[in-house]
Amino acid sequence: MKKILFIFSCFLLMNCGSETVVNNCFLGISINETINLSNPEFIDLQVPGSHATTVLQGRNIIIIRRTSSEYKVFDLQCPEGECSSPMTFDGLKLICSCDQKEYNSLNGSPIDGEGCFALEYNVLHTSSSTLQITR
Repeated sequence: MKKILFIFSCFLLMNCGSETVVNNCFLGISINETINLSNPEFIDLQVPGSHATTVLQGRNIIIIRRTSSEYKVFDLQCPEGECSSPMTFDGLKLICSCDQKEYNSLNGSPIDGEGCFALEYNVLHTSSSTLQITR
């Protein structure tokens, strides 16, 4: 019985791991910015399902409003290759304009499952009209 318990414990410990995605394609990029959703440039973000693009600390970003309280923020730099054109958003996915590679707008993962994720920023909804965007 002790052997079975020992083997089971070892099995459980070997299967423990982190679910955090490490994105090594965007090293050294940091942002700490507060935006006011009442500003006219963010008027499109007043309804769920909408999005707006802006420049924060020199980075082209897209802010996507998922629900009344959930936002996703992605950098529009293509994760792979030397592409100087920003990604586009078709309402469902981010698309690199140089190689047409597609990324999921829910988590930034590549649709084909290969390569780097799109750079996603952390978002904190600090008040009804303020978002804190960090990385």
